[in-house]
Amino acid sequence: MTNTTLDTIVSLAKRRGFIFPGSEIYGGLANSWDYGPLGVELKNNIKKLWWQTFVRERMDMVGLDAAILMNPRVWEASGHVGSFTDPLVDCKECKQRFRGDKLLEEKLFVEEVAGIKLEDVSPRLMSESVPCPACGKVNWTEAKRFNLMFKTKQGVIDGEGADIYLRPETAQGIFVNFKNVSQTQRLKLPFGIAQIGKAFRNEITPGNFTFRTREFEQMEIEYFFDPENTDWKVVYENWKNDTWQFLTKTLGIREENLRFRDHDPDELSHYSKGTVDVEYKFPWGWGELCAAAAYRTDFDLKQHMEFSGEDLRYTDPQDPQRKFIPHVMEPSFGCDRVALAVLLDSYQEEAAQDEDGEVRVMLGLAKRVAPYQIAVLPLSKKDELSGVSREIVQTLAKQFAVTYDETQSIGKRYRRQDEIGTPFCVTIDFDTLNDNAVTVRERDSMKQERIAIAELVSYLQKQIV
Repeated sequence: MTNTTLDTIVSLAKRRGFIFPGSEIYGGLANSWDYGPLGVELKNNIKKLWWQTFVRERMDMVGLDAAILMNPRVWEASGHVGSFTDPLVDCKECKQRFRGDKLLEEKLFVEEVAGIKLEDVSPRLMSESVPCPACGKVNWTEAKRFNLMFKTKQGVIDGEGADIYLRPETAQGIFVNFKNVSQTQRLKLPFGIAQIGKAFRNEITPGNFTFRTREFEQMEIEYFFDPENTDWKVVYENWKNDTWQFLTKTLGIREENLRFRDHDPDELSHYSKGTVDVEYKFPWGWGELCAAAAYRTDFDLKQHMEFSGEDLRYTDPQDPQRKFIPHVMEPSFGCDRVALAVLLDSYQEEAAQDEDGEVRVMLGLAKRVAPYQIAVLPLSKKDELSGVSREIVQTLAKQFAVTYDETQSIGKRYRRQDEIGTPFCVTIDFDTLNDNAVTVRERDSMKQERIAIAELVSYLQKQIV
């Protein structure tokens, strides 16, 4: 398999319409990215598969879509106003600012830096001779705390109004709606609430393409259970397994590029008894892909109950006199990171050359993840072939994601579809006018098979599962 560099994927992403630099015609905006026609299809497919796997196929899950803007008291209760910070350091030579812990991670890896104290960041940078990424000098200021939340004003007059925040995570929208959801849906523990949505963090040193951005999309679950009747370790292991299966079996990420990493005691929040991440082997090293399970105990609901004055206790249906605050297990996926890992993991360059002597570039995407599942390719632009081809497109598009391409040689069009990960190409040729059949080419094996048009839909249904 190819050892894919980040530059290779960045180039392909722009060239083929997966991801563009944000506001590019105005010189861009640091680390903002726009998902192009193929990128939005890829990302939407990941979200659909996540929702199908963790919400629709489970009887103990429901969904939610909470507002991005929330009462600022929410973030006081959650602790974000007081403690959602990163260690900021300045280079004394060029005056550039960076996250000190991330600079250390890039040299020493996550495990060596986990739980480092603020006062130890700058001395460690100096003792390890970590250079400034901008100027290469080793001359750092003492680390300072930097709050990551974006602040804005709620009001119609410029400069006036109450301070509110763009949410730094989607989880709190679930917690503040716990009572609404549990009562209206008549849910019995254990149950989970899932949400997909945008979050915003004023990161000091965003970078590595879409791995770390200020605006990103989360796919999160808060799974509530009765700690007296359910062992948290069982819930923990179940979510570890479910997360691993989704990444490897559903999305097709290779297992050798994934690993679990348990948080050290110094990393854990004061209320947590255990957190385990799934890390992916990115070109720059192992990096967090998602939190497979984070045991938050009853901290969040207890905090919101105290700050809001609302009774968020759950009434035991077997014993109405027993009221308690449920405990929570949180699996949390970064959609942008998952999409990046899928692109990196699927990129292949084959030594075998095509008829034009070019190396074959392919995205070996899982069939349900690929932006387009089928490409319809008439061998000629002549009306008799175009007419049949467009009829086939209309039929297939009712069930599949389909693209249509009639320019350049058939070999170049095959290569173009390989490079964007399209699993099947359907070629309409002049024989089609006589035998009412088409040639179906499979991406991975390049095997070609003649299929009757009347049987095409059922054939592809069996292939794309």
